[in-house]
Amino acid sequence: MSEIAIIAQTIMPQIHICKKGKIRTYKEGQNRAINIFLIGTIVISTFSLMMLDIDWMKILSRTPNIGITFYKLSQLSFKNFDYTIISFLQTISITILATIYSVVIGIVLGALASENIVKNRFVTITMKSFFTFLRAVPTPVWVLLALVCIGLGPSAGIIGLSVHAIAFFAKAFSQSFECVPSEVIEALEVTGANKLQIFAAAILPAAASQIVAWTGLRFEINFSESAILGMVGAGGIGFAITTNIQGYNYGVAGLAILMVFIFAYLIELLFTTIKKKYI
Repeated sequence: MSEIAIIAQTIMPQIHICKKGKIRTYKEGQNRAINIFLIGTIVISTFSLMMLDIDWMKILSRTPNIGITFYKLSQLSFKNFDYTIISFLQTISITILATIYSVVIGIVLGALASENIVKNRFVTITMKSFFTFLRAVPTPVWVLLALVCIGLGPSAGIIGLSVHAIAFFAKAFSQSFECVPSEVIEALEVTGANKLQIFAAAILPAAASQIVAWTGLRFEINFSESAILGMVGAGGIGFAITTNIQGYNYGVAGLAILMVFIFAYLIELLFTTIKKKYI
């Protein structure tokens, strides 16, 4: 056994040394688990491809169309630019309102689902299960249900986005609240502070950085989804993109898509800066 191996095993007894004196960097049985995972992935992927019955030759024959389409989209056109701007601003408005509503409601529901705030496990488990159900239903389904109830327009987009985002925030915030040490909460309870005071003075400030991070992430998701949901009648830039592509106005659609990309990138920069400088 080499001197380095002996020193390594002395410092970290859990390290396994082979007969040849080499350090084994994996646990016994780890390779078996990895192999099972890889084999299972291959089997599931193969079965999925068989079920879809994909015509690979057709896809390969139409691959050059991808380059042609992107070339057409790159020929940016400012035709009907006022309509594109209005649609884009509508998408931003939908995103902002859906995010604000869902953050506020998510904080309240997240607090009710936190085990260190609500001591009743039946209540917290019920709340978390309900949030799981809401998240399991895709956002487009909620938007379509809202469209059926209140008709076409941005209101359906706001409601559909908010339902899914509320469930997302409720789970994320409850986990953030539960990270606050129970000793802090018990110390405040001893001083006579009630639940609301404890939440406002200790739990919420402690989770502020995580709340900002989750809000930034969800704002990006809401913006992306609101752009897509416009294609099903919820208003916004998605409707403009779909209409122009169907009308073969690729330059106008390309400009709208570029605006979406730029705004999404700026969102990421903004929230990253806020978190680094102010939280």
